Amino acid sequence: MIQDGELVYARGYGMADLEHGIPITPRSVFRIGSTSKQFTALCILLLEEEGKLSQGKLSRDDDIHTFFPEMPEYPAPVTVRQLIHHTSGVRDYLTLMSLGGKRGDDFYTDEEVVAMIVRQQELNFFPGEQHLYSNSG
Repeated sequence: MIQDGELVYARGYGMADLEHGIPITPRSVFRIGSTSKQFTALCILLLEEEGKLSQGKLSRDDDIHTFFPEMPEYPAPVTVRQLIHHTSGVRDYLTLMSLGGKRGDDFYTDEEVVAMIVRQQELNFFPGEQHLYSNSG
């Protein structure tokens, strides 16, 4: 619980790993990406509906270079809309990590994930032409 901007109470409930008897603590880390993608997309749509996207903050049709200028130049712009709809062609970072020798239960930072994606000089397909689920979005 946070009060006046300060953490005053923290506790975990339940088990993080039943097989190994590891309890959930306030320091437990969970990968929630696949369960949070739809909430991120909804927030973008709500901002657009409220007219807040047109104020220079964010547009579904923004090129991803607006937010990640270090991304390679591709044959066509990759947009926020395409990331939301899994039509960007951007390679899935979990697949890339696996190819790089990481296991599914290994921990890696956001910086490592971005670095892995940025090293990809090609897309899986031309943006907007196909659908392929990608955690990189």
